Amino acid sequence: MQRSDMQVISVLAEEKNMRKAAERLFVSQPALSQRLHSIEEDWGIPLFVRSKKGLILTSEGEKVAQFAKEMLEIEGHLREEMQMNVKEIYGTLKIAVASIIGQYWLPKMLKKYVARYPQVKISLMTGWSSEILRHMYEDDSHIGIIRGNPKWRGTKHHLFSDALHLVDTQIESIEDLPKTPRPYIQFRSDSNYHHVIQDWWHQTFKKRPERTIIVDQIETCKQMALNGIGYAILPGISLTERDESISRLPLLDVSGSRLERGTWLLTSEEALELRQVKAFVDLVREEYPFD
Repeated sequence: MQRSDMQVISVLAEEKNMRKAAERLFVSQPALSQRLHSIEEDWGIPLFVRSKKGLILTSEGEKVAQFAKEMLEIEGHLREEMQMNVKEIYGTLKIAVASIIGQYWLPKMLKKYVARYPQVKISLMTGWSSEILRHMYEDDSHIGIIRGNPKWRGTKHHLFSDALHLVDTQIESIEDLPKTPRPYIQFRSDSNYHHVIQDWWHQTFKKRPERTIIVDQIETCKQMALNGIGYAILPGISLTERDESISRLPLLDVSGSRLERGTWLLTSEEALELRQVKAFVDLVREEYPFD
């Protein structure tokens, strides 16, 4: 039974009068009478008995009218709930971020987001920027935040750039690097970041460090440098106020400008149609304004 049929039966059952029911339904009496006749034919049984005093529900009509009333009430409650949900943000937000972003930048941003939108579920993946870009191209995530300026067919926003620093407890000048016997502590990274450092070494010293220690995580690399085991090249995002005890020397390119690493937010027009995705992008925009 269609919704309009349920409305007809429900109003007729309440009014028990063809004229009054027609007025409530904004139709003529003949049209309403014909509509009721069609509904009764569809059910195959009479639902009302016509009398001089009005309409009387048959026993079958009482059941059909009760059914129509309950269905209309259920629909009404559902519509109210849906209208309330339009104003709320919920669903799942799928984010893929470069590991360094997930470690040093994302936690504070997610804390604000979860506090503002507690009904949203977070699905998070971390990895190298090259891996994040691949996941975005495969539509595995709504939002990707990566290091470096990627080629991306969708929506792309630059968030910030941070300088690369040589950090050490002893070295006070970049020019001292060729003279030091101390090892260079290097963390594993994606090829793009690795090539940036390699190019800088080649342009500045024409040769690679003589001693190198390679570790898996950037935080391990940082802690080894903080404890005087050797020197490291770290992005500014990984250095906090608590790391003041260590010397920070910005790397300069051949033109004398600071060597920086950019951070970009990637998404798509389709993903931005989801309220939980747009809400996250808007929150990030509050902290890092972009067009």
